[in-house]
Amino acid sequence: MTGARGGATIFGCAGPALLAAERAFFRAADPFGFILFARNVEDRSQLARLTAELRDTVGRDAPVLIDQEGGRVQRLRGPVWRDWAPPLDTVLAATSPKAAARALWLRARAIAAELAEVGIDTNCAPVADLVFPHTHPFLRNRCLGTDPAAVAVLARAFADGLLAGGVLPVVKHLPGHGRSGLDTHLDLPRVSAPLAELAVTDFVPFRALADLPMAMTGHLVFEALDPDRPATQSPRVIDLIRRDIGFQGLLMTDDLSMQALSGPLAERAASSLAAGVDVALHCNGDLAEMEAVAAAAGALGPLAALRADAALALRRKVTTDLPALLAELADV
Repeated sequence: MTGARGGATIFGCAGPALLAAERAFFRAADPFGFILFARNVEDRSQLARLTAELRDTVGRDAPVLIDQEGGRVQRLRGPVWRDWAPPLDTVLAATSPKAAARALWLRARAIAAELAEVGIDTNCAPVADLVFPHTHPFLRNRCLGTDPAAVAVLARAFADGLLAGGVLPVVKHLPGHGRSGLDTHLDLPRVSAPLAELAVTDFVPFRALADLPMAMTGHLVFEALDPDRPATQSPRVIDLIRRDIGFQGLLMTDDLSMQALSGPLAERAASSLAAGVDVALHCNGDLAEMEAVAAAAGALGPLAALRADAALALRRKVTTDLPALLAELADV
């Protein structure tokens, strides 16, 4: 089977090869997909074996995700893979907005070729969050600028480059993470800006990218929408993402094990799905935690499965002239 089915979950694994217990768990839990990190990566042949083995546990062409934005956040690194400059640095170094967009398209297209070679078909990028004076360093140079319209154009270029290479983009972090002065791996940020201001700033790039197939929420509180719950777990915020921003694709949480969220992992997963998110993302590879998340998340809902199928239909095999792409990128 190639269509979406199984659990409403995306899981990581502990190391560069599957453990027997992981293999058995994935076979039983049947997650929608998998996500990889630097701990899972050694070289091309090892990584290709791992992605094939992950898919074999569920018996279908499940999506395999990674964060390969470039710069600080890229799981595939030199000397085996190319090291990319941070996205914001790439934009600031460009000679014109047109050159910046072309550079990001070429960069994404080249990244897609590198990912596809080892069986990775989904990239958690682009970041469409805006940069503000107080944006936390964990996010700042992963962004594409301060102007909402320009960020929309640049993020679209990156997403289109991935799609041209047969790799699915996951735009993040809805409905906007740039106002966070805290690192959500450690703390829960609160955004006090009024809704009218957010509508003409933070939400603008995501509204322009609402047709993309997949997206990721952010773990931060928008006080104007829901002062009690982070976006990932807020029905009001998810409704805004669906209705006002207009995103109708597959919506996943950011990593549930991040400390911006509180409570047991099962409650984090259940609250997120109850709020309207389609898929719970758990990244750290802890088997006991994954078992709790799988039990709480259950199966993909009917609408989530349709959204997942629509996204997966965009994957395709593409022939890539990587040297030519890199040569053009060097001239931009």
